[in-house]
Amino acid sequence: MCAKEVVRKYKPFLDRIDLTYTQYIAMMAMWEHGSLSAKDLGDLLYLDSGTLTPLLKKLEEKGYITRSRDPDDERVLMVSLAPGGEALKEDAKDVPASVGSCIELPLEDAMELSRILRKMMAGFSDRR
Repeated sequence: MCAKEVVRKYKPFLDRIDLTYTQYIAMMAMWEHGSLSAKDLGDLLYLDSGTLTPLLKKLEEKGYITRSRDPDDERVLMVSLAPGGEALKEDAKDVPASVGSCIELPLEDAMELSRILRKMMAGFSDRR
């Protein structure tokens, strides 16, 4: 329920840059890493291939990423930031602060929540 409400807070800000929440978190990972295998991106975002594949196709159609096969291993799909995705970073730079201003949570509580959630997610990924 809480996650749904937080995503709902993002919606008006992401609508302005024509991204869904899941597309936005994928782009955040791409802005941080530049290029990743699709498997690594899925692992990073906790998304399975059934969710990730259509998401990547849509981001590629929008000109934000490119998908290509790794020349060293054709089985590996590589995802890279495209120039359009790099330009989108500027348009999206105010999203975190905008969402943060909609959620009444003191900074120290937000930092503690983030620490706890990261610890939980690390525990879940150990069980994969």
